[in-house]
Amino acid sequence: MCGIIGYTGKDEAAGIMLDALELLEYRGYDSAGIALLSEGEIQILKTAGRVGDLRRLCSGEKPEGRCGIGHTRWATHGGVCGANAHPHRFGRVTLIHNGIIENYKELKEKYGLDGLLQSETDSEVVAAVLEHFYSGDPYSAIRRTVLKLKGTFALAVLFDDQPDCIFAVRNVSPIVAAVTDNGAFLASDVAAIAPYTADYFVVPEFHVVCLGPGNAELFDLSGDRAVIDWLSVDWDVSRSGKEGYPFYMEKEIMEQPEVIGETIFPRIKEGKPDFSEEGIPDEILSACQRICVIACGTAMHAGLVGKSLIQAIIGIHVDVVMASEFMYNDPVVDKDTLVIAISQSGETIDTLEALKFARKCGSPCISIVNVKGASIARASEYVIYTNAGPEIAVASTKAYTTQLAVLYLLTARMAMARKLWSEQELAGYMCELQRVPAVLKQVLETKEEIHRLAGSILNASDVFMIGRGLDYSILLEGSLKLKEVSYIHSEAYASGELKHGTIALITEDTPVIAVVTQEKLKSKELSNIREVQSRGARVVLLIKEGETLDGGEQWSCVYRLPKMDDFFMVMPASIVLQLIAYFVSLDKGLDVDKPRNLAKVVTVE
Repeated sequence: MCGIIGYTGKDEAAGIMLDALELLEYRGYDSAGIALLSEGEIQILKTAGRVGDLRRLCSGEKPEGRCGIGHTRWATHGGVCGANAHPHRFGRVTLIHNGIIENYKELKEKYGLDGLLQSETDSEVVAAVLEHFYSGDPYSAIRRTVLKLKGTFALAVLFDDQPDCIFAVRNVSPIVAAVTDNGAFLASDVAAIAPYTADYFVVPEFHVVCLGPGNAELFDLSGDRAVIDWLSVDWDVSRSGKEGYPFYMEKEIMEQPEVIGETIFPRIKEGKPDFSEEGIPDEILSACQRICVIACGTAMHAGLVGKSLIQAIIGIHVDVVMASEFMYNDPVVDKDTLVIAISQSGETIDTLEALKFARKCGSPCISIVNVKGASIARASEYVIYTNAGPEIAVASTKAYTTQLAVLYLLTARMAMARKLWSEQELAGYMCELQRVPAVLKQVLETKEEIHRLAGSILNASDVFMIGRGLDYSILLEGSLKLKEVSYIHSEAYASGELKHGTIALITEDTPVIAVVTQEKLKSKELSNIREVQSRGARVVLLIKEGETLDGGEQWSCVYRLPKMDDFFMVMPASIVLQLIAYFVSLDKGLDVDKPRNLAKVVTVE
């Protein structure tokens, strides 16, 4: 949540920061602002609303300066208004902040700040404490302030008497930095600086970085110089644009055949799944007695598919736990528990803290993330990077399916490590996995047919989704997508549970989306569908091609999915559900990429 940008260099900073803040809009925000430092003078422009509103403000004010910081804020402490927007200034200190300062009230009292602050935020309190300790030495002031803070923070700071310099420090909340011939950058997300350079570094926790025009210096809190660990963006920067699509969400849905291929094919050697590049030993896959998947939202739904696969193929118990609840439910993990943490951004704080706890308990840990060098990746024993590339739309699509692809690979490698399959069984599974990109491309070629299908739920107030087994797992994600981008109330239910209460809500005004792809459950699922049809519900049915349906006229809305092995049918079905959600939102005239109240990256608990 929230976006941070900083620039110091040869060019005017305002335009660079505004462009970067637009690239960070997907993180979620309700106000925006920038601060420019020029010849010892600070100019701050900020407003509630969108970056477009800030850009219009800047167009009128025409701020000047080659050193500055910018921010998009998601309200936590204090309401949505200009005064609470960042940057905040106190004395000689101007800062922006991501995170939560848990002891800000105690700090206000200790340093006598009542009546002196202009906002209701915890962030301005940090600026005031920095000013209290500042006597000309930025490192000393930052070090002494950080030692007083409890909570999470990413701070970028300007000092009036430190020309062309930006200082930053963090705990949990991410900051990345980069240096180019034209200047130096820092940001909360590599997407904001990728248009300028492919090389960057992650600021380590409790280290202070100082950026000057064309240089960066890193120090630990003891004041000792630290070595910078440089990384490179591993995706094509051109993917950051919309490429002619009206919304990023559609573009990212359409990219899935390509990015899934890029995720799986490099990890297949001689027809077998291979994680030698990641250094994952077969021993941790063969020795574990149970698996615990930790994730939130869409990533958790990917974990549920993984649970079904692993339990069916490997025959060991798998728990899928909401990361936000993990720490508060007395988790039982130990050296015999393989923990798999899943996060697109690699910065989801609930998942990060749960992962750290599991490691303290001695659990071997594998993380599945999309962003190189992210906090979860750095905290994990082993990491598997998906190759989804930048995902800008708030509603996750290609990140989800690339996570699924990794889980399919992991399941196969685990079966190998445990010697559960014959060569023929392994070859059949891997052949089907390698078909996935082509099958998804086939589905995407029918997107106009899916668009027409979406019209049947366009005006609904409520939608129910029903299925069993793996179908139910993907419907949880399909329902979330519809809620996120269309604001239609949607719930996914295991079909067999309908008669235990939910069917009371089914009326002729309640469309039902049903998915039937599992042969062993087909007759039961079709029976459940007839139950809702008998209550007058309109049913949108996704079913394997070639399946026969009795009673032709009652199946007015049917989509035939390309045929794959039952284990793999979640892939084409997921694409259809994503497109249904997208087209409903599009036809309602909503902002598909930036749904209300939502953030792409959740970095506060």
